[in-house]
Amino acid sequence: MGALTETRDRKTIFRHTKIIATLGPATDSDEVMEKLIDVGIDLVRLNFSHSTYEDNAWRIKNLRRLSKEKHHEVGVIGDLQGAKIRIGAFRDGQIELNTGESFCIDTNLSLEDGDQTAVGVTYENLARDVNTGDTLLVDDGRIVLEVTEVSQGRIYSEVIMGGELVSSKGVNRKGGGLAAAALTDKDRQDIRDAVKLDIDYLAVSFPCSAEDIRLARELFVEAGGDGGIIAKIERTEALDTIDQILEECDAIMIGRGDLGVEIGDAEVPGLQKLLIDRAHAKNCTAITATQMMESMTYSPIPTRAEVSDVANAVLDGTDAVMLSGETAIGKYPVEAVKAMHRTCMASERRVHNTVSDYRQDMQCGRVDEAIAMSAMYAANHLGVAAIAALTESGSTVLWMSRINSAIPIYALTRHEKTLRRVTLYKGVYPAPMETVSRSHAEVNKDAIDVLLRCRVVYENDLVIITKGDLIGVDGGTNALKIVRVGHLIEPE
Repeated sequence: MGALTETRDRKTIFRHTKIIATLGPATDSDEVMEKLIDVGIDLVRLNFSHSTYEDNAWRIKNLRRLSKEKHHEVGVIGDLQGAKIRIGAFRDGQIELNTGESFCIDTNLSLEDGDQTAVGVTYENLARDVNTGDTLLVDDGRIVLEVTEVSQGRIYSEVIMGGELVSSKGVNRKGGGLAAAALTDKDRQDIRDAVKLDIDYLAVSFPCSAEDIRLARELFVEAGGDGGIIAKIERTEALDTIDQILEECDAIMIGRGDLGVEIGDAEVPGLQKLLIDRAHAKNCTAITATQMMESMTYSPIPTRAEVSDVANAVLDGTDAVMLSGETAIGKYPVEAVKAMHRTCMASERRVHNTVSDYRQDMQCGRVDEAIAMSAMYAANHLGVAAIAALTESGSTVLWMSRINSAIPIYALTRHEKTLRRVTLYKGVYPAPMETVSRSHAEVNKDAIDVLLRCRVVYENDLVIITKGDLIGVDGGTNALKIVRVGHLIEPE
């Protein structure tokens, strides 16, 4: 019912940071998928750039069948391709560019006719967006071109850093500023397909503004979707309007690949910390992604640098860490999740040594938010073993998850979609519980029974229960009760 645990000194230790695994050919067998669930994945990612609707429908059906058998809820993220600008294809598959040579990116050229001197590009207005003297970074900056002339749709350049260049690699401008629309025709169709797949989160690639996120949500809702929206922070322009974007989304994904190319790799670590803090201040969740354990695509063990990268993300307070090619196409998908789990657990031991004072000096805007903040304060100062939060939409446990704590928060709900949605919230674990037409005393007893079945609490442990007077009403949490496991719970 939640992230993988460890036992030390007869005490159950929970992993609070969530792990997202990208699905692909390497995860398509029942054996691998079962193992991924067993080692504790919390969510999966479907990359719409590299999969068909039929592929994704089969994968979700298989995932949900196995997760139901194992009583382990797994959330699903559908990741739109977005308007990533890419060069076209080379007739010979690849070329070799040498420093000092001339090379042309030609918006008039067919996407299939690239050669040693020129290549087409997917963004037809690229020549309007660049100027003489600009630096273009191709293939995540492995190829560096300085623009020498722009004429009639052709971008002439000098190769500053050369090397092997293959078809369909990405193009960025140093400093950002390329204005391709965030949502393409393919994305719009993928949004409709995402609704059919019943995904829990829709990730929007390369948004520049809050308007891009609003448009994606509108299209998602119009198609019948009711999941959360994740803004992928990959462009410099998104940084300029980050507060407005956070007002419109439910989570951000820090896409450190394209973002690092545009702002410079040395700027990424500090920016990562800033974005995580900014997201939490807006009650959004933060996902750290890209190349976290990339060497495990081909190796059964991570590098020390990769372990440090994941550890630093946990220390920064990220809600989730994500694996991409490591699980989608890698040789060791299960080992990659295990390595990430070990790293998160070790890092959290340091994070949870201190009691959070986050938001203690802030006003609450809603009663249920105040109950959530009060529950976390009491839990952190009273030696509580667990929190049982009866929730309809998951809002209460989201607020709770913003507070640093080693105490597990169980989201008890009858709604399957809420169970899957809270899989992204740090330190929150989904647990099904029917709460319709019950007395408060019965509800309290049922909540404790759920925690006992999950082996979260034991005799004489203190537990905090949050709920509403009107059971089953969205946004109605207005009560906090502290009970001791095994003691008679009197009717209220």
